[in-house]
Amino acid sequence: MPGAKLDEIDRMILSELQADGRMTNVELAKRVGISAPPCLRRVRTLEEQGFILGYHADVDARELGFEVLVFAMVGLQSQAESDLSAFEEKCRNWPLVRECHMLNGEVDFILKCVAPDLSSFQTFLTEELLRAENVASVKTSLVIRGAKDIPGVPFDVLEERLARNA
Repeated sequence: MPGAKLDEIDRMILSELQADGRMTNVELAKRVGISAPPCLRRVRTLEEQGFILGYHADVDARELGFEVLVFAMVGLQSQAESDLSAFEEKCRNWPLVRECHMLNGEVDFILKCVAPDLSSFQTFLTEELLRAENVASVKTSLVIRGAKDIPGVPFDVLEERLARNA
């Protein structure tokens, strides 16, 4: 099991940083019950091993003038690996696309798009997404409101699972 190769302190460090990536190393060490130097070494090791991918501020899109959140379900004409990779690369270059996930089932990709207004999204949809090579269909759903948006993973579920398998 992937989470099992980390010890309890490493998992506590990840859980604390996921909740607050801005805390000082001294505060983090205090929260996980170790001194600061080994805590910093562990954090650096977790970064090097790829468990920590980066640190980001959680910004309020609406406060910044991005009023529109849309999920776009995209079907492609071809699912050859080269065509899938080409579409993923296009998505990485479109600023309005904030997330891109390949799916199993009726839809090939789901895109999370953020735009300042409906007009901006419609322009992106008609001039970029619908005209992209290999795109066969696009269905969109405008988000009315969000009820939950928590980044990261539920560490309590991981700890429960590890305890059961111990």
